[in-house]
Amino acid sequence: MNAAKASLSDSYAGSEHSIMQAISSYLEVEKVRNQMFERLEEWYSIYFPEYRANSSISLAKFVINFGANKKAPSVEELRSKIGEGAEKLKQQIENSIGREPTAEEFETLKSMAESEITLQEVGNKIDKYLEVAVKKLMPNISYLIDYKIAAELLAKAGSLERLGTMPASTLQLLGAEKALFKHLKFGTKPPKYGILFKLPQIVSAPKKQKGRLARLYANKLSIASKGDAFTHNFIAEKLKADIAKSVARQKGGK
Repeated sequence: MNAAKASLSDSYAGSEHSIMQAISSYLEVEKVRNQMFERLEEWYSIYFPEYRANSSISLAKFVINFGANKKAPSVEELRSKIGEGAEKLKQQIENSIGREPTAEEFETLKSMAESEITLQEVGNKIDKYLEVAVKKLMPNISYLIDYKIAAELLAKAGSLERLGTMPASTLQLLGAEKALFKHLKFGTKPPKYGILFKLPQIVSAPKKQKGRLARLYANKLSIASKGDAFTHNFIAEKLKADIAKSVARQKGGK
């Protein structure tokens, strides 16, 4: 029992599990925040259907400050809270076909808007923690890809050591387990990537090159993960240069 306790204590001594919990929490917060924004936007369209917010926070701030009576604020007051576009917004308000909410409706809407802002603040704090912790634990991997994607790979693998022992082909498909099982069971097309699809380089690439880029990044990340998990040598600069050369070749560059 003592040996088991010591082993368990050692496994939680590092930051791996905290990072895995943090990235899971961050993704959940973002999911809830997006859902709440959609609901708030749809509900408030009853009162101001012409309004198109630039972001969830813009909508939340408008509801909190002006949602009770949208016609009350002046252009200057709108500008102080919303910024550019206050004149156009004031014109939309004057011509709006929406009614004003009752006191009870506004209080509920205001609570939702305040929750939206709070959730963003929580997400930002988790994001800041992840940036520091991931770059410290996984300097090679986070040098090649975004630290949040690196954290997702770690969470899917279960540990940095396990990630370091994975072949590139397995790392490439992390996050695509359902599609892989569907392929094995029903013979559908095999997946080409999982979490790596979130990489901007893959998202913006032509369709025919997405699979190649996923393999390229998986190969280099597999090497980088071994550096982070076992040797603790910083080798990411060379790996990043190799990626750049390979991408240039794929595009027909010199």
